[in-house]
Amino acid sequence: MGARFEELDWRPTPKGDISLRRRRDPASGVDVYEIKLDDDFLMSSLWTEGETELARLGLAAAPGEALDVVVGGLGLGYTAQAALDDPRVRSLVVVEALGEVIEWHRAGLVPLGEGLATDSRCRLVQGDFFAMASSPDGLDPGDPEARFHAVLLDIDHSPRHVLDPGHASFYRPETLGRLAGRLHPGGVFALWSNEPPDDGFTAVLDGVFADAAAHVVEFPNPVQGGTAANTVYVARTPG
Repeated sequence: MGARFEELDWRPTPKGDISLRRRRDPASGVDVYEIKLDDDFLMSSLWTEGETELARLGLAAAPGEALDVVVGGLGLGYTAQAALDDPRVRSLVVVEALGEVIEWHRAGLVPLGEGLATDSRCRLVQGDFFAMASSPDGLDPGDPEARFHAVLLDIDHSPRHVLDPGHASFYRPETLGRLAGRLHPGGVFALWSNEPPDDGFTAVLDGVFADAAAHVVEFPNPVQGGTAANTVYVARTPG
């Protein structure tokens, strides 16, 4: 049995102080891993349904039997692992802005870290997803011309509640259009949001992609009781 609370790592970064914590949940008796940026909770292993459904819903809409996928945002690794659980995925690039988070995975400080770091299909890349999505160099540092069957994004709380003001422009038609150009015909862009479906943002997606939908993901709330919900947007290019 581990300690009731332990700070596994703490680092100052250009984006703020980031920390990895492990605590014993008194209700379930399991260890809960949490990532904080300053006072903002970025991810908890107590709530992972939305992250795994992001991969499941996104890849369910993706074409083909040999998929090349990008995940924006590593966190505790649940979206990336759910993507690798799909046997059609042949390559996965995970773009994470903070090298410290990648180090936690490679050092095995988080439960899914060793598996992701050693899977031959998976590359953990330090970089700014939003800058890369707009750059001529693209989302794969090894291949500026690379195109993908799916891009799964889980970084901001929602398109209107961003972690950094510089992210806001990504959710506009021009930038989303550049991302769509990085997808194969019929390719998928899927986005996690912590807020209810936003009709305005769905309309933006509809204007860029061939079709778009907002899926509500409900799951048990072990803290307050009842259920909680996230949203997963899924949009596809023509073809």
